[in-house]
Amino acid sequence: MIKALLPMLLISGLASAAECGPDKLNTERTITLKREGVAYGAHQHTALPLADKEVVLTFDDGPSQENTPLVLKALADQCTKATFFLIGEHITQQPELARRLIREGHSTGIHSNTHPHLASLPVEQQLDDLARSRAAYQAVFGVETPAYRFPFLEETPAMLAALKQANITVASIDLGINDWIPEDTTDILARRLTESLDKAGRGIILMHDANGPTAKALPTLLKVLKDKGYKVVHLEWEKAK
Repeated sequence: MIKALLPMLLISGLASAAECGPDKLNTERTITLKREGVAYGAHQHTALPLADKEVVLTFDDGPSQENTPLVLKALADQCTKATFFLIGEHITQQPELARRLIREGHSTGIHSNTHPHLASLPVEQQLDDLARSRAAYQAVFGVETPAYRFPFLEETPAMLAALKQANITVASIDLGINDWIPEDTTDILARRLTESLDKAGRGIILMHDANGPTAKALPTLLKVLKDKGYKVVHLEWEKAK
């Protein structure tokens, strides 16, 4: 039986390799980060060790039942991996979709529990939101979150201290496409990406998988990256002990 299946497995493997050939964007390499309380992203912190024309794809605000599957399909079609920063309440509402991200080879972190303006909240409420989002992540994935992105990129001293103490990486950004306007078109988003790439030249790209226009535009955005000669670097973290 095993011998009978072997040719089929070999054919399947060859087909997968062919599907992820040089005509695809692909994932150039993976950086595995330690689980430690550091911060990356030149917008606010130290830049990741990326070469010119290397980018990290990241998505915020999911998982979205309507839009995240479209994002996953676009990524799979181009054989490339991304990091998703998830809302705690959305993880709880869509646990299977959240787990699908990991099954398909992507990495995940949290993006608060309810996406509040943390700086407008008392410290105890900030820390409560963090605790709830960590608990939601733990309940669905079975491990502590390795990374956190602040909602609106609005960092606070209390949260930064709590994340450092918990050995959770703060993930800021290097460039974005301002993709939260419902009226945005694919052409507009592609133009914003091109302008941001031309200005930054490398770095962590912020997008939103919960945003319908982004999900629709992603095949075009990935084509922009490939046509401009950019390489995708995937972020992973060491497994929790």
